[in-house]
Amino acid sequence: MQIDPSKRIYVAGHRGMVGAAIVRALQARGCCNLILRTHAELDLCEQAAVRDFFAKEKPEIVIVAAAKVGGIHANATYPADFIHVNLASAHNVIHEAYTHGVEHLLFLGSSCIYPREAPQPMQEECLLTSPLEPTNEAYAIAKIAGLKLCQHYRKQYGVLFHSAMPTNLYGPGDNYHPQNSHVLPALLRRFHEAVQTHAPTVTLWGTGVALREFLHVDDLAEACMATLQMDNPPDWINVGYGSDVTIAELARTIARVTGFKGELLWDPTKPDGTPRKYMDSSKLLATGWRPKYDLEAGIRHTYADFLSGLEQGGLREK
Repeated sequence: MQIDPSKRIYVAGHRGMVGAAIVRALQARGCCNLILRTHAELDLCEQAAVRDFFAKEKPEIVIVAAAKVGGIHANATYPADFIHVNLASAHNVIHEAYTHGVEHLLFLGSSCIYPREAPQPMQEECLLTSPLEPTNEAYAIAKIAGLKLCQHYRKQYGVLFHSAMPTNLYGPGDNYHPQNSHVLPALLRRFHEAVQTHAPTVTLWGTGVALREFLHVDDLAEACMATLQMDNPPDWINVGYGSDVTIAELARTIARVTGFKGELLWDPTKPDGTPRKYMDSSKLLATGWRPKYDLEAGIRHTYADFLSGLEQGGLREK
C-alpha cells in the first residue's frame, strides 16, 4: 500500500522536531494536501476546538506527532503538565478522528512506555509487565493511554489506528532549553558553550554508565512512511536505531564534534534514569527500512543545524 499524495493529511505537531521531519518526508513524496495548525491556531487540549477542526477540515489521514516532551529534569519538575497535556491531546485527536471518519491514524509514542527493568532489547510484548521508570512515569502513562486508545478503537470499530514507538530522538529543530531538553541536545549545547568560554571542564549528570539508543529524526520520519504503507500494521511497533551507547560514549562523541578538548566530570548524586533502553525493532526492519545516519554523522548534521539556528536567532529554547 502506497501513500496517496492526493489525500488530505493532518500532521499534529508539525512545528516540533518530529512533526517537521514527517512533513518533510511527506512533501518529498509529493503530498500536497497537508493540513497544518500551530498551537495558537488549534489547542489540542480543547475538545470542542478539535471537534470543530475535524468537522471543517475532514482529514483522511492523521499523524499525531504533537506532544509535550522533555528530559529528566523537566519530567521530574512538571509531571502534572506532562500527563495532562499528553493525555488530553491524545484523547481528543484520536476520538475526533474516529468520530469524523478518518481512515488511517498513526500515533507517535516513546520508548519510555516500557518498564524500567524490561528485558533488553525491549520487545513490544513487554508493555505493562512491570513498573515504569519513576522519573518519566507521567509522560509514559499518557503515551500508553494514546497507544491503548488506538488499539481499542481499532478492535471495537475496525478503524486503522495504530502507533509507532520511537527510541530517543535527535536532529534538526530539537529543543535546546538549558534545563528542560533531552540529553543529546542538552549536551550539544553544554559542550558548544564550553568551547566558546574556553571552560576546562564540563560536569554532567549521573555516572555516565546508563545505556541509550539514539535515532535521527529524519530516520524516524522514513520509518513512519514505511509503517503507513503496511497493509496490516501491528497495533504498535518499535522504531530504534539497532544499537546503543553509554551516556559517557555519547558525551565523548559530542565533545569531539563540537571541538571540546577539556575534561569530562560526572555528578553521581544526580539520577541516571533507566539503566538501559534498547529496543527490539525487528518487526520494522522486516519491512526493509534501515536508518541512514550513524550516531556521529547524525550529531554532526544536528550540530550544523544548531549553529545555523544560533546565527539566525531561531534556536528552539522552550
